[in-house]
Amino acid sequence: MGLPAVFPLLLVIGGLLVPVVGGAVLLWVLIRGQRRMARAAGYASLSAYLRAAPQTDAEKQAAADMALKGLVICLLGLIFPPLLLVGLFPFFYGARKVAYTWMGLGLLDDARR
Repeated sequence: MGLPAVFPLLLVIGGLLVPVVGGAVLLWVLIRGQRRMARAAGYASLSAYLRAAPQTDAEKQAAADMALKGLVICLLGLIFPPLLLVGLFPFFYGARKVAYTWMGLGLLDDARR
C-alpha cells in the first residue's frame, strides 16, 4: 500500500476534516472575541451581553459588525456547509441587536436608569 494508493483516501479525509476543523476554530475565535467585548463593556457574562440592547455607539457598531460577520460566514457556508451553522449564531444575535437599536430599545433602557 504505497502513497499513490493512499492519496485518494487522504484527500477525502482531508476534504472532510478541513471545513469542520476550520469551522470549530472560527467559532472559538468568535466566542473569545465576543467574551472580551462583553467584559470590556461591563457585562457579567457573554449571554447578558448578547441579550442586552446596545447602549453606546460602540455597542451599536459592534452589533452591526457581528451581524455582518455572521452573514459573511453564512455565505461562506454555501461553499463549506459546516460554516453555515457557525455563521447563524453571530448573524442572529448581531441582527437582533441592530433591530433593537432601530426600534430605540436602548433609549428606553437609558430612561429607566
